[in-house]
Amino acid sequence: MWCLPHPSRAGHTLVLLDTEGLGDVEKGDAKNDTWIFALAVLLSSTLVYNSLGTINQQAMEQLHYVTELTERIKVKPVEEDSAEFVRFFPAFVWAVRDFVLQLVLDGREITEDEYLENALKLKRGSSEEDQCYNLPRKCIRQFFPARKCFVFVPPAGWQHLPRLEKLRKDELEPEFQEQVAQFCRHVWETSKPKTIPGGHVVTGAMLGNLAVTYVDAIRSGAVPCMESAVLALAQMENLAAVGEAVAVYEEQLGRRAALPTESVQELLDLHAQCEREALRAFMARAFKDDDRRFQEELMVWPLEQKQELCRRNEVASSERCKAALLELSQELDDRIGEGVYSVPGGYQHFLDDRQRMVDRYRQVPGKGVKADAALQEFLQSKAAVAQSILQTDKALMEKEKEMAAERARAEAAKREQQVLKQKEDRSYQENLRQLETKLEDERKKLLEEQGKMMDQKLKVPGGPRVLGMTQTSLTASQELPILGSVSLRLVLG
Repeated sequence: MWCLPHPSRAGHTLVLLDTEGLGDVEKGDAKNDTWIFALAVLLSSTLVYNSLGTINQQAMEQLHYVTELTERIKVKPVEEDSAEFVRFFPAFVWAVRDFVLQLVLDGREITEDEYLENALKLKRGSSEEDQCYNLPRKCIRQFFPARKCFVFVPPAGWQHLPRLEKLRKDELEPEFQEQVAQFCRHVWETSKPKTIPGGHVVTGAMLGNLAVTYVDAIRSGAVPCMESAVLALAQMENLAAVGEAVAVYEEQLGRRAALPTESVQELLDLHAQCEREALRAFMARAFKDDDRRFQEELMVWPLEQKQELCRRNEVASSERCKAALLELSQELDDRIGEGVYSVPGGYQHFLDDRQRMVDRYRQVPGKGVKADAALQEFLQSKAAVAQSILQTDKALMEKEKEMAAERARAEAAKREQQVLKQKEDRSYQENLRQLETKLEDERKKLLEEQGKMMDQKLKVPGGPRVLGMTQTSLTASQELPILGSVSLRLVLG
């Protein structure tokens, strides 16, 4: 088998299947050639049969394998008209090598095709000899309605033939090179892609599977059946088509997907696009899925894949959201650890900081479908911490109230003491004022009494004389204690 890109058809591969020569006496098994010929017919789209010299009776007899094709090949498992073979057989090209005759018939030049058709003419008659003569010709005419003939002169002079494989191209006969070029152009331009019943084009993998199927049938002693081979091939190809569709889905998903998506609908649209591409790949390869078993299998698979895709989308969204929350909450966690919120009113401060963190989180792009759920889960995970801060805040607030009440009571007591002191000070000053007034009154009364006494004494004879006294004086002093803190000094003179 020799494969190369088709020289003029993009996307096609030219495959040359070269069989061993027919009629080798050393093989000792005539059936071997028959099966080789049958395989060549089954696997090729153009069958090239080459013979040496001329198309004569001997060449026809060597082609007797064609008469056994109906015994070696079945189109369907049941018996049928051999005319069915024509629809599936390859085009037939007879290549005559080392042709040295002139293409002349009845004195006129003829073409290679006319030469072949003349060799395939039937004899009129019904004798056994006529029947033996006509049988291979009838089979070729019946099984290969599309026929072509090429003749080739010797490629080089007889002296060069022993080393023919070593000759350079420029050492070959020009006429031979031209004939080869015409033959190649015919094959390239007219050979159709190999197809199987149903019109399905055979790919390289299918060709290999067909060869294995046919050979296995031959080795088991059965007759290769095209329909059975196609059914077996369809099973393999349809299974492979499902696998290829799955691969296309994954490839399209990998190329298009940017998980997580922002919404479930966006994910479903992505899934639908990938599913369409997968189905297109399946339909391009699958064939004879008459009961739609493989197509139904392919339809079930996307449902499972959609569920898996949704799961993957949710996982991707959760991971991205958790990462964002972890980063954004780091400052909040640090402040909690530092005891920033363990103060009266700290809970409201904590709520404000947490809300700012939530606002920043909601501005983060590409969080996906689990954004809200991840946020709620995060807030729930911090609920115990928030409750602890709240309880601490309440306890500190109660303590603060108690301390404020205590301060208020202390202030009230202080103010009361101040008022009492002020009252005491006013009472003291009033007492002092009244005392001074009383003392002043008593002093005045005392002075009046003393004055009266003096006046009385002056009126008594022999009494003290005060007029005309010099450097002498009569002094009398008396201290009268009043309330233990005030004294009165009377001076008489």
